[in-house]
Amino acid sequence: MKALWTVHRQEPLGADRTRLHVYFGAAYRWSLLTPVMRLNFGAIGRAYRRLLPSLAAAARVAREAAYAVPPPSLSLQAEERLRAIGGQLRAAGLDGAAIDRLLELVRGGDELDVCRVLVRERARAWGVDEDALLRLFLHATRAGLLELAWDVVCPHCRGVRDSETRLGDVPAAGRCDVCAGDFGTADAVEVSFRVHPSIRDVPRRLYCSAEPATKPHIRVQRALAPGQGDAIELDLAPGRYRLRNLGGEAAGFLDVTPAVAAATHVAWRASADPGEQAAPPHAALDLVNDASEERTFIVEQARPGELALRPGRLLSHQEFRDLFSEEFLGADVQLAVGEQTLLFTDIVGSTAMYAQKGDPDAFVAVRHHFTEVFAIIARHRGAVVKTIGDAAMGAFVDPVDAVRAAVDIQRAFADPTGLRLRASLNTGSCIAVRLNANLDYFGHAVNLAAKLQGVVEAGQVVVSASTFAAPGVAAFLAERGAALDEVEVAVKGLAAPVRARRWTVT
Repeated sequence: MKALWTVHRQEPLGADRTRLHVYFGAAYRWSLLTPVMRLNFGAIGRAYRRLLPSLAAAARVAREAAYAVPPPSLSLQAEERLRAIGGQLRAAGLDGAAIDRLLELVRGGDELDVCRVLVRERARAWGVDEDALLRLFLHATRAGLLELAWDVVCPHCRGVRDSETRLGDVPAAGRCDVCAGDFGTADAVEVSFRVHPSIRDVPRRLYCSAEPATKPHIRVQRALAPGQGDAIELDLAPGRYRLRNLGGEAAGFLDVTPAVAAATHVAWRASADPGEQAAPPHAALDLVNDASEERTFIVEQARPGELALRPGRLLSHQEFRDLFSEEFLGADVQLAVGEQTLLFTDIVGSTAMYAQKGDPDAFVAVRHHFTEVFAIIARHRGAVVKTIGDAAMGAFVDPVDAVRAAVDIQRAFADPTGLRLRASLNTGSCIAVRLNANLDYFGHAVNLAAKLQGVVEAGQVVVSASTFAAPGVAAFLAERGAALDEVEVAVKGLAAPVRARRWTVT
């Protein structure tokens, strides 16, 4: 046979009845065997009808025992540690109900449930706030209940191919033997948690996770022999898709948007880079294998899994930076943190302040100012990335949070007789790098946020066009009646000036 496949589908008919649909398909290499195939399928159907009644009867007798997984047996020492850590987490003022659910999971959860715990998935399952649960998991990690894992995930099959407990041990490149391909890890790292081995020793297992039934992000996968071509009708949801060959890096990207003309063909030849193309949701994909060996063409969603916790979310979380300040990247690793909104604040007239107050008193004033700025950034779900002199840089996942923080900072330093600040905001993609043994953000988005400082004075905030266009920002400013002035900033290396909006916070 060239291929053999089967599909089982269960149709509930009530509390104690289920209809089982079984579909078998086969393709022989020689058409003469088709009559034999038909005879075999009849025999398979008769065997199912003989066997299913006895299976159903056995399932009714041992329904509970058939599916119940016995809970693990923890040592007395592990139980004592669980109780002690639970008390420690409650003393920290964390959610008591979520603590109980976490302890229950660690104590009796199946091995598959505790070897890779996803915060976003647990937050939905338990009906708790995602940020609150992330705080709990971070504190539980610090207390020795969990381990924080940096998982290197194959971009094709999305199986975990490497997992490190230290960010500095994440490699710069990964390999998936299942998909027979190498890939860079800059955009292939996800964050998960697992039970600490001192509580439960759960063996790590590597599963083949390339089955299409469990990987809905793969929209097309077609193997073509040398010289073979194929045309495939696409029905894709709007978004960005990767075009890759099995075992290789992405060869190109496809942006699906309803704004593109309806009659669109996407051409992809094995010997040519398809580059970046655009198509409507319904389009034709023209594949040609002009290579000398078989090639498998794959179209897959470029965005990460819906429940994945990306490094950018964690690195822009102040609790993580406070609890795990020793974490840093390897010197040769650049980690994509996705879209961030960068906030820069700076003291206006600091030179005159140092001359007037003297260095010791000026240092105390700057230190107190940092305490207030850091607290406001953390209160709005941001993280302090670094300080430069008397300037601070914060990062936020939500642009509206960043704008709220900038407004609160200006109101906190509104006294004309005290320190006055200026603030600038920009939104864009950036990478995390290791700089002087610290985690720092780098990229055009960071540079532009800093450059915008040049067009604001005391009590003012400026937002770039990308921040202003982010969902919710314009509405937030309109609700507060912000009087916005359009300004332009000349940036070295850019042909045209950058447009931004500036206002004085009152």
